[in-house]
Amino acid sequence: MTELKNILVAVDFNDAVGELLGYAEGLAEKFGAKVWVVHVAEPDADFVGMEPGPQYIRDFKAEDLREVHRNLQSICNTFLGEEIEHEALLIQGSTVETVLEEAQKLKSDLLIVGTHKYSFLHNLLQERVSLKLLKKASIPVLTVPIEED
Repeated sequence: MTELKNILVAVDFNDAVGELLGYAEGLAEKFGAKVWVVHVAEPDADFVGMEPGPQYIRDFKAEDLREVHRNLQSICNTFLGEEIEHEALLIQGSTVETVLEEAQKLKSDLLIVGTHKYSFLHNLLQERVSLKLLKKASIPVLTVPIEED
């Protein structure tokens, strides 16, 4: 089996984040790997060619992103043991492309993502982020089924 040094976990703050980090923790313990937990936020308005708006809007958005990052760090500290080296990353951009770019930049050996269980027809009509990552990734991808309520 290939040695794992960097494990990237892509999260979207759903109820399965603990389960995803549980898999990451188990593998990190076994291989002595670092766990990178990444959440991709929407890009800034000026990044996508729209007017950024007044300064108070930008300030509000910046504070919102800081709060999301604090939550992400808290989740990491809650679900990953102190002995596991880990880091939380909040990055703005297009989800699939950003996760893949980050995986390459961090020299990730494994990507862990959650997959929602939908009907065949639903999956046929709308390709999900996890499926796109699975198709485009150049590293192994561990997909963890997420139970729907």
